[in-house]
Amino acid sequence: MVIIILIVSPYNSLVDKQTDAEKAWNNVESSYQGRNDLIGNLVKTVQGAADFERGTLTDVIEARAKATSVNVDASNLNASQIQQYQEAQQGVTSALSRLLVTVERYPELKANQNFLQLQSQLEGTENRINVTRDRFNEAVASYEKTRRKFPGNITASIFGFEEMEGFEADEGAEDAPDVEFDF
Repeated sequence: MVIIILIVSPYNSLVDKQTDAEKAWNNVESSYQGRNDLIGNLVKTVQGAADFERGTLTDVIEARAKATSVNVDASNLNASQIQQYQEAQQGVTSALSRLLVTVERYPELKANQNFLQLQSQLEGTENRINVTRDRFNEAVASYEKTRRKFPGNITASIFGFEEMEGFEADEGAEDAPDVEFDF
């Protein structure tokens, strides 16, 4: 009877925590999808500026297409999949940053109500992405603690509960950006 309790309780706990981590991952994907949905409207609004740099828009469109083509199975998360997903999303972030910097040279766009509203929604979406990534990392940490502690480690080994990894900071994130002002 004691053996059953030593296996069943950690097993149920591992299932709960693994499910929580998978749900948290789905929330991460949902947040990124929200950003991708906004990008289409943002691109259409920016395209209205006749002399806007087309290369910048093309970069955003291509990065979005690449990011939406990366699919990750929440029930089989591994470090490689998360890294691939993160790299694709970083491409979108980078392209969007270049787009928003370029917009600064277009006063008619900066005054466009649709653009301002989309920019505000995009900022809110970026904040939601950070929150969902943090929650995913918390869920993974909770799962990993249970999976690695006794008696969970024995149960995890018997039933094949694999290691999960969370998001890591993007390469170079530890370095402060160089800021230059043109006077």
